[in-house]
Amino acid sequence: MAPARPEVLKKQHRNPEDQLHVIIVGAGLGGLGAAISILLSGHTVTILESASEIAEVGAGIQCLPNATRVLIAWGLENALFEHATRPKQCNMIGWKGEQISYMDFHEYEEETGTPFWDFHRASLHMALLDRAVELGAKIETNSRLVDIEYTTPSPSGSTQATAILANGNRRTGDLLVGADGINSKCREILLGKPDPPILTGDLAYRLLLNTEDMLKDEDLRGFVEDPQVNYWLGPDAHAVNYVLRGGKLFNMVLLVPDDMPAGSNTLAGDVDEMRALYRDWDPRISKLLALCKSVYKWRLCIRPGLDPTWSHSSGAFTILGDAAHATLPYLASGAGMSLEDGHVLGLCLGRVKGKSDEAKREALDVYERCRRERTERVVGRGNYQQHLYHVHDGAERDNRDRLLRTFGTFNGKGRVDEKEFQNLGLEQESDPLPWRWGGVAKWLLTYDCEDDVERRWGEVEREGKAARRSGRGSEEAIRAVL
Repeated sequence: MAPARPEVLKKQHRNPEDQLHVIIVGAGLGGLGAAISILLSGHTVTILESASEIAEVGAGIQCLPNATRVLIAWGLENALFEHATRPKQCNMIGWKGEQISYMDFHEYEEETGTPFWDFHRASLHMALLDRAVELGAKIETNSRLVDIEYTTPSPSGSTQATAILANGNRRTGDLLVGADGINSKCREILLGKPDPPILTGDLAYRLLLNTEDMLKDEDLRGFVEDPQVNYWLGPDAHAVNYVLRGGKLFNMVLLVPDDMPAGSNTLAGDVDEMRALYRDWDPRISKLLALCKSVYKWRLCIRPGLDPTWSHSSGAFTILGDAAHATLPYLASGAGMSLEDGHVLGLCLGRVKGKSDEAKREALDVYERCRRERTERVVGRGNYQQHLYHVHDGAERDNRDRLLRTFGTFNGKGRVDEKEFQNLGLEQESDPLPWRWGGVAKWLLTYDCEDDVERRWGEVEREGKAARRSGRGSEEAIRAVL
């Protein structure tokens, strides 16, 4: 039996003494998502964005069932439905064009209860922005953060965080949330030192094609008329493509070794140079790239987990999304993790009573317990996919493809138990197609933010009760001695 569709959350009403004013730094997907969830929890939100206007760059974005579960809970299903492509399946293809294996997305939708959606990033971003504003978010552009100060006002005694902006303005809130992306100033302020992202050795060419020309070519028409996600795997590189905007656009990402100069993160790419890298691949890729007029290339970096904590000791400042745990795009989960972060943070703040530091620290403790291990696993698996997708021809590639085909024998059988894999000598999570049950679907696709917060909150409450009992016991022992 498939899980129930997520319940659409209603906005809570809060008395002023229980209502936090939250300042969010960054109006990307993570910042807007956090704003929506925090507003639904009954608090107020101001978003500070460094750009002069709210706009999202980029091309396609995949949202897995764990991410669409969050979007549906935020009441965005109707707004997003017209912009979403619902691909039938995901194909793993050898670099010369041979089909290796696949997974049926619709089958997994039945098992998880929520769909796989593909978007133009701008469509998703605008839907989040509209929902945040509808719920009451205030947005200030041209507001680049340069520092944070902490103050303890009376009479409440609750620590507040003040965002100091480059334009001289100051904005003070009960909680400041750093959602300023992979090149995060908030992360460096929290650490008290520079902390640049880590290079991965890869870059991405990202391009959008008009499908009108593709429909004229017999070899390319099927990509548009039968929407699927396709991965070509080759030595040191791979390629991904899928349809966007009702079949009007075709998104393509080419992942290759990084040759960008130091200090550059985004540059205009050379189309001929890009085509040459895939000259000997599946002829359909060359045909697609022949339709490309211009391209940008993006350096791919990561941020491993931030130790020992994502939050300031006062409980007045925390971070989320790429600022905390940027990952390679090879698990199609970077945006999903940011949306989950924002939702979990809002759910935790929804349980806060009052504005005390203790109450905020407890909420941030639960938030981090929910998110730290999960996001570290996503970063780690993304790094592993980088290796799997780029192996050279030979024994290792043959073993990878054997695993892809063997795990593919479970297609159409619904959710698979680990014992069924063991019967074929297969280890759980060793499927190179990561979103299948033999990969990481069991913990990645089925994640429920509400369930995790409920479980972790109970965990913190039990620990608090045990600590208080222990403290009372110590006091009684001291009195007995005296």
